[in-house]
Amino acid sequence: MRSCSPRASLALAVVILGLLARLSPAAEAHDQLVVSGDLVRCKNGVVVSVHPLASRIGVETLARGGSAVDAAVATAFALATTWPGAGNIGGGGYMVIVPSSGQAKPVVVDFREVAPAAATKDMFEKPEGRTPHRLVGVPGTVRGLALAHARFGRLAWRDLVMPAVALARDGFTLDAATADSLNDILKKAERTKFAELHRVYGRLGGGSWKAGERLVQPELAATLREIADHGPDAFYLGHTGEQIAAEMRRGGGLITRDDLAAYQAKLREPVRGTYRGFEIVSVPPSSSGGTTLIEELNILENFDLRAQGRWSATTLHLMIEAAKRAFRDRAAYLGDPERVTIPARLTQKDYGRALAQGIDLHHDTPSTQLAGDLPITQESAHTTHFSVIDSERTAVSCTYTLEDMYGSRVVVRGAGFLLNDEMNDFAWRPGITNTKGTIGTPPNQIAPGKRMLSSMCPTVVLKDGKPYLITGSPGGRTIINTVLGMVVNVLDFDMGPRAAVDAPRFHHQWFPDRVTVEPQFAREHPDLVKQLEAMGHTVRVSKDEQGDAHSIWVDAKTGTLTGVADKREDGSAAGY
Repeated sequence: MRSCSPRASLALAVVILGLLARLSPAAEAHDQLVVSGDLVRCKNGVVVSVHPLASRIGVETLARGGSAVDAAVATAFALATTWPGAGNIGGGGYMVIVPSSGQAKPVVVDFREVAPAAATKDMFEKPEGRTPHRLVGVPGTVRGLALAHARFGRLAWRDLVMPAVALARDGFTLDAATADSLNDILKKAERTKFAELHRVYGRLGGGSWKAGERLVQPELAATLREIADHGPDAFYLGHTGEQIAAEMRRGGGLITRDDLAAYQAKLREPVRGTYRGFEIVSVPPSSSGGTTLIEELNILENFDLRAQGRWSATTLHLMIEAAKRAFRDRAAYLGDPERVTIPARLTQKDYGRALAQGIDLHHDTPSTQLAGDLPITQESAHTTHFSVIDSERTAVSCTYTLEDMYGSRVVVRGAGFLLNDEMNDFAWRPGITNTKGTIGTPPNQIAPGKRMLSSMCPTVVLKDGKPYLITGSPGGRTIINTVLGMVVNVLDFDMGPRAAVDAPRFHHQWFPDRVTVEPQFAREHPDLVKQLEAMGHTVRVSKDEQGDAHSIWVDAKTGTLTGVADKREDGSAAGY
């Protein structure tokens, strides 16, 4: 069935796929219709990302016979052009791939950045060591996308990169969110210190960007064209690699040509668990996301949340207490799996049961009480996530990042792309773990070639072995609790797709010992905030919204795919 029906109340853009051929020289005309908006229901394939052009390019890839991984690669490169604050080729991330039944086992592509060979454990102890160029980790995105494509791709690599080349070369019309994002970073970034950023992303003639104006990126187009024509080696071993190394030398950074040549993306087994009869497939270390999420769920499974109600004080109290305990273990044990030994018990049911028994149903547990033998003395939100599913029901959940919005703000001279500031995600102060949230435990201390710990949590939920929910989020350490909320909303409380994404969110990360809630949470549930405070929780209302959970649901009975874009970041779902 090729029909695709959007939610009637939305003003959805319906376009012929042949029109999208303008974005991709390899595209052919098709008679299927692409439907896009913040919610779509389709039968064949869906892509949900932060930018409508990237989502449509992904769906066009599916309609041309590409796999979900092909669509993910095309979407990622398109986001590097259309959402430069987090979409990237100069960063890294994770891709969870669940092939359709019987084809292959689920796998995770770990393309997290690594520390340069010259990095040292105490390199950030002095403020003068924290220069923008020294914050850059060896980028992993291009190698990671190429590894995923080599394993699961169907279409030619070049055809997946060329739509992004066209967008960068010919330009694209800025929407309000992207225009505002560019204006914000140009205002914050000192012009003399970040001259290349201003040259590449500044408005010709000066002034502020406005929605409807066109951003053209010719140098990025040339870089992407090299990657399209010559594969990932063009980035790591070729001209682009030399441009990166030259940029490092210019700014006192640590990355060398040898660091780039040595970088490898990794295929890893996903971390897996069960919850209420569903299977959870998520990202393993070097990300903390999947392990921490499954530990939280193993704790919560010991309580009947449905009987309490979604917005009861008891339900929120239990979710907070589960988060405290799981984040404590995150600090104690998680890091690069090739450098640290991670206890298997963290994702085991009996360990979750034991932790659940320590929860007081009526009062909070102070975080200091959970520290155990960890010495107590007195990360960034700007990632992007997208979800993909194809007609064969291969599911892809991908989260990648530059770390801070626009990363290090260092644009590689002559290459037109931003570099990450992922060295921020290491423990800056070895041995210092404090009540303010600084974590300096050994598993995540800096070492040459080591992957820094992440909170990214791209996740696929399976029902009877088939994809049921594909989700994830940006948001630094809040990512894990955003995904937790999504899983609880859907599996415990049967929320519909739109309601589950829109529901207000909370976060607790062990230290600082406080619950952060979205403004929407405080507006809609003021009595609940008071009840949590009466239980002993310190509650703070955030100024910002939490996360950006672009998700896909699969109706197990009808096979209908529902793609939902999170309105917190003006994302877009597209399907056919």
